[in-house]
Order: sequence, then C-alpha cells, then structure tokens
Amino acid sequence: MTAVEAREIWFLTGSQGLYGEDTLRQVADQSREIADALGDGLPLRLVWKPVLTDASAIRRIMLEANNADGCVGVIAWMHTFSPAKMWISGLDTLRKPLLHLHTQVNRELPWSTIDMDFMNLNQAAHGDREFGYVQARLGVPRKTVAGHVSDPSVSARIGSWARAAIGRAELAGLRLARFGDNMRDVAVTEGDKVEAQLRFGVSVNTYGVNDLVALVDSAADAAVTELVKEYEDVYRVAPELRAGGERHESLRYAARIELGLRGFLADGGFGAFTTNFEDLGGLRQLPGLAVQRLMGDGYGFGGEGDWKTSALLRTLKSMSGGLPGGTSFMEDYTYDLTPGQELILGAHMLEVCPSIAVRTPTVEIHPLGIGGREDPVRLVFDAAPGPAVVVGLSDLGDRFRLVANEIDTVAPPEPLPKLPVARAVWRPRPDLRTSTEAWLTAGGPHHTVYSSALGAEELADFAEMTGTELLLVDADTTMRQFTRELRWNQAYHRLAKGF
Repeated sequence: MTAVEAREIWFLTGSQGLYGEDTLRQVADQSREIADALGDGLPLRLVWKPVLTDASAIRRIMLEANNADGCVGVIAWMHTFSPAKMWISGLDTLRKPLLHLHTQVNRELPWSTIDMDFMNLNQAAHGDREFGYVQARLGVPRKTVAGHVSDPSVSARIGSWARAAIGRAELAGLRLARFGDNMRDVAVTEGDKVEAQLRFGVSVNTYGVNDLVALVDSAADAAVTELVKEYEDVYRVAPELRAGGERHESLRYAARIELGLRGFLADGGFGAFTTNFEDLGGLRQLPGLAVQRLMGDGYGFGGEGDWKTSALLRTLKSMSGGLPGGTSFMEDYTYDLTPGQELILGAHMLEVCPSIAVRTPTVEIHPLGIGGREDPVRLVFDAAPGPAVVVGLSDLGDRFRLVANEIDTVAPPEPLPKLPVARAVWRPRPDLRTSTEAWLTAGGPHHTVYSSALGAEELADFAEMTGTELLLVDADTTMRQFTRELRWNQAYHRLAKGF
C-alpha cells in the first residue's frame, strides 16, 4: 500500500440542535452529498463523520483525529449556524491540519420557492462566518477554500492541501539513514537534527558505510543476475555493460549496491538516505544507478550527506503520488548567460531521478574524477520539458526556510554528447538575474528538489502546516518586493518565537 492509499481525511459538519431532528437529518444527508462529491477528486480517502452539534462531541472527534495514524487532516464545514464557542475546545485540541470549506449544497438558488425552512437549512454563508471568526480568534493555522464543490478549482485547491497533508504526515514519521557524515567544510548541508525532529518529526541518524558494504558484498549471485536482467529489460544498456561486454562486471557490482541499499533501508524502515563520496568505505563504486532507481521508487536522497534535501525529497514524492511528472534530487550547476536566452543547467555527479526523464534512460559507465573508486554506472537522460519548481530547505539557526523558484524546463539548445550524467535545463522565472539574486539573498541551498508534478500551492500549504517560512520566486517577483518580504519575515518569526 502506498503512502497516499494508506491516508485519509475526515469530513466534519457543524450544526446545532435548535433546528430539530428533521432539519438535522437533512443536514446529514446533504453533508454526505457534499463529501461524496468532494471525495471523488481527492488523492486519498475522504471519511464522512456524523454531524456535530455540541462541544463535547467536537472535542472527542478532534482527539480521535489526533490519535488516528491514518488521518492526515480534517475538513470542516458549517452547514447551518453552528455557534462557534462550542468549537473552541476542539479547535484548541486539534493537532492535525485543518481546512475550512465554505460551500453549500445548492449551486443556484431556487428563487421562486425560497421560504424560511430553506433559509434555516441552507445558511452556510452565516455559519461559516461564525466559524471563521473563532478560528481567527484562536489563531488556528488553516486553509480556507470557498466555492461550490462542482467547481474544478475548488476540488483542485482542496486536493493540493490534501497532498500537503500527506507530505506532513510522511515527514512526521520519516526515518532517514546517513551513510557517513556530510561533505567536509560544507555549510549548507549542516543543520540541527534535534530541531528538525521537534519541528517536522523526521529522525536522522548516521550509520557506518561498511555496514552497507557488508550487505553489498553478501548479495546473492542469482539476485544480482535477476536485477541485471531487469536493467536490460527496462533501460537502454550500453553494449560494454551487457552480458559478454568488457564492463559487464561493473554493472553487476552496481546491482549489488542496489540490493544492499534496498535491504538496509527496508530492514530499518527508512524512507530516505544520504551518501558522501568522501566516505565510501569498502564500496568499489560511488552509488549512482542504485540511488537513481531508489529515488524512482519514492525514496528520499541527498548527496554529500545532505539530510535536509533527502527528507524534503521523500516528502514531496509522497505528496506527488499519482500525479503526472516527476520529482528528483537536483543541483544548479552552471549557466548560459547569453543575453535574452539565459538558462540554467542542473545536474549532479550521478544522482538524478529517472522519474523526470523525457525518454527511456541509457545505462552507461564513465570516469567520474572524484571519489577515488572504480568508474560508476549511472542512468543518463534529459529532463522532460514543461513547467516545474525547484525548492530547497535551509537551516537559519532560529528557523528553517524553504526557498522555491518556479521554472520552465526546456530541451537542451544543443546535444550534450560529452556530459555523461542525467540533467535538466530550465529557464527560471521571472528571469535568471532576479531568480539567482533572490535565491542568494534568501540563503537558499545549492541542493534542491526539482518537481514537475507539484507547484506553488502544494508548497505553500505544506509550509503553513509545518510552520515553516516559504519564499517563492515566480513570474511576478521583483528584488525590491522580495527584499521587503525577507525583512518582514525576519521580524515576524522573531516576534512569533517570543510569543
């Protein structure tokens, strides 16, 4: 069962006993109708709960939501007027993400037949304002979505929030294995792991590389042969790596690394991991192909010990389940500064996820020049053109910060026959100068998560749920506005910490 399939959202409806049992039965029926219509468009199961009419029932359902591992969030709708003082204890108790849905059963009013019975039953315009007030009064973090559930934009926005809730839940229970420490003397890949566990829930621990090597070396020959056959069936494998080729043993060793890594991660319940080319122990190759395929299966990864990017990658992969497009570890590597045609070439040494590939990757072997080991095997491909986003997570000491840039991925202007790594070429919004100046000013990291499956709304919802600062660079960004936002954020977070 995937993370998306195992999760659910609870649908809560508010009313009161004033209207009588007949009206409450109608409220329940119409509430189910709304929930059924909404659930069809969500990436996970929507669970309808009985109508809530008193404070004790509201508090109980919130406690149940907190304690239900499968529940990742709550949607609340005030079908009629639900006096909001009875929601205070429940809202104060709730620890799961909350979405306030402002809707009604009727898309159009039956003007000629409206009477007071209709008005008493269909007054979400009244009840939701009362509910909105008490949420604001309590300072409850939430997303508010208004509109009829038949409107595609309404279901899309709720779907984005639901995906963010999946990501928050995934991160809260994530176990991350670091094979070795982070790259020496690098600043941005450092971070406070205790604070990360307090803030997000992710558990980050280091393991000796040779613990992995023992599993790699003990991989059964039959399992290696079977995995190599899978490579040849799924990818375009370079002739020298195929059975009978002069480098075939290198492919078999790459398969051993994958088997060892998979076994280690599965046995330990890990959803993400890091490696570091400065700490390879007894590994004969720097892991390339294995890391790429594990990312393709949903694992988080960060190069050079970058645990924050690894955790973020796993989170965004869980959020993007079932969507078109892909999500990968990435790094801005070099620029084309031709005036009016500026582009960024993104890549990494070896580890870019094949979920973003435009066509079937090739399996190749080439020298790497670092790591001091045998030539590593890797997948080589170009990223599929289209809109995407790159996002990075930094530790500023007093808080974590997400920096995101909306981009447009393009085909490379020319072939790249001598660049033997997977890569993406993109045009950042609004332009390269503003994008890079904003990123540098914000202290964004050099490692990022690249996603053509998710967008700004999912990231904003996730940031709100986790209490994390988010700075977005998009088509409307100017440096004057961005610098002001940085200053406002600095003041806000310092004041909020004082509270």
